[in-house]
This record gives sequence, C-alpha cells and structure tokens, in this order.
Amino acid sequence: MSATRIERIRATPVTVPLEAPLRHSNGAHWGRFVRTLVEVETSDGYVGLGEFGGGGEAATQATESLIAYLRGHDVFRLESMRFAICNPTASLYNNRTQVHAAIEFACLDIIGQKLGVPVSEFLGGRVRDSVEFASYLFFRYPDHASGEGEVRSAAQLVAHARALKAAHGFRTHKLKGGVFAPRYELACYQALAQALPGERLRYDPNSALSLGDAIEFGRAIEPLNNDYFEDPVWGMPQLARLREFVRIPTATNTVVINFEQLAANVAQRAVDVILLDTTFWGGIRPCIKAAAVCETFGLGVAVHSSGELGVQLATMLHMGAVVPNLGYAADAHYHHLVDDVIVGGKMRYVDGRIAVPDAPGLGVRLDPEKVRRYHELYLELGGYPYDRDPGRPDWYPLVPNERWADPDDGSRPDLG
Repeated sequence: MSATRIERIRATPVTVPLEAPLRHSNGAHWGRFVRTLVEVETSDGYVGLGEFGGGGEAATQATESLIAYLRGHDVFRLESMRFAICNPTASLYNNRTQVHAAIEFACLDIIGQKLGVPVSEFLGGRVRDSVEFASYLFFRYPDHASGEGEVRSAAQLVAHARALKAAHGFRTHKLKGGVFAPRYELACYQALAQALPGERLRYDPNSALSLGDAIEFGRAIEPLNNDYFEDPVWGMPQLARLREFVRIPTATNTVVINFEQLAANVAQRAVDVILLDTTFWGGIRPCIKAAAVCETFGLGVAVHSSGELGVQLATMLHMGAVVPNLGYAADAHYHHLVDDVIVGGKMRYVDGRIAVPDAPGLGVRLDPEKVRRYHELYLELGGYPYDRDPGRPDWYPLVPNERWADPDDGSRPDLG
C-alpha cells in the first residue's frame, strides 16, 4: 500500500448558536459554541476532519503552522506524529494537546477512508453499535432574542429535564452546578430526583464547592440514584479527603487528563471514575489507552463533553464503541445546539442513544454551506470569554467559591 502523506492543513473557526446561554461555575457559554474545524489534505486526495474548542486567529495559526512539521508525514504513523508535535518536555513551552487531537482525528478519518472501514473497526472493533447519553442540564439565561429557554428555578429545571426525556429518551440526567449557592442547587437536584424516579443522576459543580459544602451536599444526596459526584472540590487531595465522608463515587474531568495524573490517582485513589475527553487527552487513541489502564486498576470510565459539534461527537462515538469498560451514559452538550456543520444536520438520539457512524473513517462530512454560514457568524460575533458571566460583568469566581449568583435575578444579559 502506498503511503498517504499530509500535504496541507486548514483551520476554520465557526460559531454555532445554542438554544440559550449555558451558565457554569466559571461564567457562561454566551448563547453559542466557538469551535475550530480542521481539515487535513493528503497528496493522494484524501481529506480528513478534526475539531477542537475555541477559535480565532491564534488557534488558526497554531494549527496551520504545524504543516511545517507534518508536510510529507504518513498519516498511518500516529505515534511518531505525537512526538513530532507533542514532545512531552517541549510541551512545557508549546502545549499542543488539543491541536494534536484534531489532527489525530483527521488522520484516523483518512485511514478509515483509505481502508474503507469506520474508525472504530480498526481501533479494536466495536463492542456496541450505539452509545447512551445523559441529558446535560444547565442553569440557563433566557435567549436574548426570544426570551425563551431560561432555567433558574427547580420547577424550570424539572420541566426542561422532562422535555428532554420526551424528545430524546434520556434515562440519565446530569446537572451542571456551581452557579447558585450549594443548598439552592441541592434543592434543585432533589426536585429532579423526585420528578424522575428510578432515573440515574449526577451532579457536577466544576470544583466550586468547599470541602465542607461538598460533604454536606454529598451526604444529603446519598439516598438518591447517583452515578457519581463529579468534581465537587478542586484537586486530588481534597477529592481523596471527600471520599472519607461521602459514600458516592467521585469522578473528574479536570484533575486527571493525562497519564501522569492517572498514575498519581491510581496511587492516591482520589477519584473513582475518569471522564475521558477526546480533545483533552490528545485524541481517540490516548483515551482508549487510558480506559485500559482504568480497567486494570478498577477505575470507572465515562465520556466527557467539551461543547462538541458533529466532528468531535463522531470521535466520542467511535471511542465509546470500542471501550468495553464504558460504564456510564456519556455526556454531550449536543442537544443544546440549534444546528450542526455536518451533512444531514444534527445526529439523532433514539431512546437516549446515538448510533456509531457506519461510513468509512469518522463517518461524517462537512456541509460547505453550513461551514460558510457559521464561519461568517464567527467573523461577525467573534469569541466570548468563557470565564466571565455576561449577567455579572465584574464578577469572577474563587475556588472554592463563595460569591454565588442570585436565583431571584431574572435579568436577560446583553451578549454583545
């Protein structure tokens, strides 16, 4: 088989609207996701797709400049590519983990196209044909134009969860917290459990709680049907301490995102469940390797969501298809999006699951018109500060936080 060599790399920032702005412990997603789409072209005519979070001139230049390292590189030689652009000591000065992930996605896409098989079939072979997802529930500002979509009270949260269950068939529900005071969010979480008896639940305040607040919250929800308690406090030492007081598995997508941290967690036993993210870990293949380590040491595995469009979602599906020890419904922000950039529009949930693509490679293609439209929208609106809340422009969080949003404030912020 002749070598398939990288000829050029293109990066295109896009912004795709959300139903409503999503609030979190550090700020908000301001009514849209900003992503960078990556296209890798080869000398023999293949085009592979990648994606990572954020966008703009810096992201585009950081991605496209890697052609100086990778022109002529054989897409099958993924291990050597990792060292070519992500040497671990050089990465102290030029961390390219997420850009590497996007290029790895594209190379795997090209390999699958050349072999005529889906990515999951040459990464071990799928053990499942679809992946289950959780509803991803956020406190939300109302959409600035329509005034709809607000989630601020327990009643609004329950109504939103019920609507998502009716539309998509979710059986597991995750609440992204860290916005309002812990006892207020506790009441919301308990209302969710009461409204959806028998359903699985999980809570993630993005490390905003103090150890004391986390112990109080965790003990209060122990009787509920919890999957895990995700990043209630910051850092492995505090998570290890929390496990001494609360009988719910701890989980993280923040303090175990590479193999050195995974080794430290195996030694310390701070976290019970590792949420693997195909961009945070640098690609699909590192996630599969990490899942094998977790299986060896008795750690649970779940899938993290970082605000993906259809290209990264495809990588999550292929990863989820081949990891036998995936023990939990995956996370996805996907249902908050109003559109996607792939041919055919948004992927469809059936009974809370999304089918793993069957076409060669990642199994998705870009819709040129959608890419053009959402690139132009990006050029019009630009980015937004993820770590700022448009409703509280002078606010920023402490860790642990003590300056909570007011649940009685029903204002509709200007998103610029």
